[in-house]
Amino acid sequence: METYIRSGTYRKKTLLPYTPDNVSTFKKGDRDFTTATISGSDAEYALASYHTVYTLREKLDLKQGAAISVPYFTAYRALLHRARVKAGGSVLVHGASGRVGIAVCQIARAYGLKVLGTAGNEEGQNTVLQNRGHEVFNHRELNFIDKIKKSVANVNLSNDLDCLSYGGQIIVVGSRGPIEINPWDTIPKETSIIETALYSSTKEEFRKFAMALQAGMEIGWLKPVIGSQYSLEKVAQAHENIIHSSGATGKMILLLE
Repeated sequence: METYIRSGTYRKKTLLPYTPDNVSTFKKGDRDFTTATISGSDAEYALASYHTVYTLREKLDLKQGAAISVPYFTAYRALLHRARVKAGGSVLVHGASGRVGIAVCQIARAYGLKVLGTAGNEEGQNTVLQNRGHEVFNHRELNFIDKIKKSVANVNLSNDLDCLSYGGQIIVVGSRGPIEINPWDTIPKETSIIETALYSSTKEEFRKFAMALQAGMEIGWLKPVIGSQYSLEKVAQAHENIIHSSGATGKMILLLE
């Protein structure tokens, strides 16, 4: 059936964009964003299940809408669902000028945490401060860990477990390779390492995350930062750059021209 439709020989063609009859929440012309597609999103049109589609609030433009899904839903799940952070605590965000890092900074500040971030250059450091970070440190400086320790007592570092306070947590949202730790670095203070996998979320959890994030859009603390922009024809180059670049600022997006 699909091959007939793609070839144009099927007698009944579906006009795009298309919403099934049993879905009344969305209609043609709506401004929406999705957390997942069935067909892939590097295209002019994409197929998505209705429960993965959410309304984009008017305060954000379409480019910002393209930068919400994975970064903000991951950050929210990591902080509020997995780590269950509380107002008054502190969080250190590694790579705070990147797509997920910016989301973590904005969400953590909105929920009453002291936000410290790391970045590798001046542009990244400015981005962190502009996106609700209280303090920022250059992770390329040899003594940056000492500066963090002096700033607040209960921050954490993925490569320095002794920086954690009693009951402190390290939240892992991604990895570029294996690391090795000594369990005894976590046992005395009963610290923990928590992994976050966005797509382990249930439909109900996604719905709750979306409600909280849409509230952030309305209030004004959720403001995606757009980084590099590529035309759809340069998607391969975009993939190469996102893998090999360091010190990225904001969310890379594809443009339909």
